[in-house]
Amino acid sequence: MTTGRLAGKVALVTGAARGTGEATARLLVREGACVALADILDEPGEAVAKELGDAACYVHLDVTNEADWKRAVARTVDRFGSLDVLVNNAAVLHMSAIADTELTDFERVVRVNQIGTFLGIKSVVEPMKRAGRGSIVNVSSIDGLQGHNGAVAYCSSKWAVRGITRVAALELGRFGIRVNCVCPAGGGPEMIRPYVPAGVDVELVASYDVRRLVTQKSRTIADRTLDVAKMVAFLASDDAASCSGADFPVESGNTAGVVTKGAPGA
Repeated sequence: MTTGRLAGKVALVTGAARGTGEATARLLVREGACVALADILDEPGEAVAKELGDAACYVHLDVTNEADWKRAVARTVDRFGSLDVLVNNAAVLHMSAIADTELTDFERVVRVNQIGTFLGIKSVVEPMKRAGRGSIVNVSSIDGLQGHNGAVAYCSSKWAVRGITRVAALELGRFGIRVNCVCPAGGGPEMIRPYVPAGVDVELVASYDVRRLVTQKSRTIADRTLDVAKMVAFLASDDAASCSGADFPVESGNTAGVVTKGAPGA
């Protein structure tokens, strides 16, 4: 008999072939859930699903494509019998100054990060209504809580994810569906790789937070990625039954404020 706080639940996780999505899928399986890993990176996605065994399967899903969403949800329900949890994790990043950002680049980010989240929620309403329960976890960002130069498209889309979360929580609560938002400090190294100069350690750049609290500075990228996955697992579980329509930052204290050197308590 499967045990764990997610035993008996079925989840669909987007962007699950690597990074935060992969870590989340692995943790949900360990917590007892059956998980459909969704991505456009078929080979690595299928490899992770195969490693996770019978409790997992892989589905090809372009989150900007409504037909793909319908197929992915139908395959998940056919394979595991229901759908209780959706993790809208898939995202892309574009970095450039506003004056240098092309409309096509802005639209690409919005389509994946914002429209992908909208389509995901829309696609799971019916199966969750039939089940009489559901937990939708949208992955925003620290950049959905504050501004960041060079990331106008990304920040716009991640602020939008927080708004979508609130509207969905209000509309879907009467069906027993909770909707929450996780705001991590950053994505995986692969997301920022195109914007790191040649010869610079991508892992080092990805691990650097200007205002990270001293208590967090010993934590690795893997540690912090798992922290995000743990928050997602909590929100997916019945332990979070009273949580809906809220933001849950997992960002190493970045938004707590600034330590003023020389002032008391520094």
